[in-house]
Amino acid sequence: MAIVVTGAAGFIGFHVSRLLLGRGEEVIGIDIVNDYYSVELKQSRLALLQENPAFTFHKIDFSDFDALKGALDQHKISHVVHLGAQAGVRYSLENPFAYAQSNLLGHLNVMEYCRHLDNFEHLVYASSSSVYGGNKNMPFSVDDRVDNPVSLYAATKKSDELMSQSYAHLFRLPQTGLRFFTVYGPWGRPDMAMWIFTKNILAGKPIPVFNHGDMRRDFTFIEDIIDGVVRCMDNPPKDDGTMHTVGSNAPHRVYNIGNNNTENLMDMIGVLEKSLGKKAEMELLPMQPGDVKETAADISAIQNDLGFEPMTKIEEGIPQFVHWYKNYHKIN
Repeated sequence: MAIVVTGAAGFIGFHVSRLLLGRGEEVIGIDIVNDYYSVELKQSRLALLQENPAFTFHKIDFSDFDALKGALDQHKISHVVHLGAQAGVRYSLENPFAYAQSNLLGHLNVMEYCRHLDNFEHLVYASSSSVYGGNKNMPFSVDDRVDNPVSLYAATKKSDELMSQSYAHLFRLPQTGLRFFTVYGPWGRPDMAMWIFTKNILAGKPIPVFNHGDMRRDFTFIEDIIDGVVRCMDNPPKDDGTMHTVGSNAPHRVYNIGNNNTENLMDMIGVLEKSLGKKAEMELLPMQPGDVKETAADISAIQNDLGFEPMTKIEEGIPQFVHWYKNYHKIN
C-alpha cells in the first residue's frame, strides 16, 4: 500500500516524502509544479526524491478530478498527506481565483477520491495558523473561534477544515488538519521572510521589515514539522469520540503544529545576521494588508495525543538554513 503526498515538489511535501521514503514506504508524489515560485527549485527537490525507486511522481493538477483519478487509480493507497495548495497570504490579494481552484476545489477532490478507496486509513491535510486572523488570545488554541479571517488564503484554509468535518461526519473518513506556524529550514520557500532576508542581506540590499519590526512569530524548523506530520499520519483519529475532535464525534481532528516558542521578529533578524556574519539594512514598513502582528501556537493537544515535542530553537535552525542556502546557490 502506497502513501500519496500532494505538493511533493513543495517545501514541506518534499521533506515529508523524503522521511517516508527513508523508512521504507512507497510514496506517490503529486504536484503541478507551477511557477508561483522557482520551478528550478521544485525540480531540484523532485530530482532528489526520484533517486529513490520507491518514489513515483505524477505531474497533475489535483483540482482536475479526472486527472487525479487517472493518476491514482493505478496504485493501492492507504494514506494521503495533502500538502499541495496555493500558499501565501499576500498573493491571495493579487490572484484570488488560484486559491479557490487549488485550496477549495482541490481539497474537495482529494476528499472525494479518498472516500471511495478500499481499506483507506487516513487523510492528513494542511491548514494554517492564518485561520486565527486577528485573534487576541495568546497562544492560539484549537478551541478558539476562527470565524474572522483577515485574508482570502485564511478563509480557504478554514473552509477546508469545515469541508473535512462534513466528510468525516457523513462518510466516516478519518482526517487530521494541521495548522502550520511559520515553517522554515533547508529547501524552504523563496517567498518567505527567512529566504528574502537572507538573499537581501547577502546582496547588500535592504530587507522589508513590516509593522516597523513589531511582529512575533512561532518559527518552526522543518525537521520538527515533518516529525509531527508523520506522527499524525501514523495515528488516525478513532471513530469513537474519545480523540480530540472539532464539533462532533466524527473522526476528524485539528491540531496546531508549531514551535511552542514565539519569537520577536527583530530577534530572528539578529540570529540571521550572526549566522551570515553581516548586518542587515532594514526598510521599516507599515503592516501589510491581510497580515497579523503575532502568532503563537498552543500545541498541548498534539503533545498530549501524539507526544509531539519540537526541539529546534532558531539559534540552531537558522544556521542550518543559511548553510543550505549558501550551498544551494554556490556562495562561499
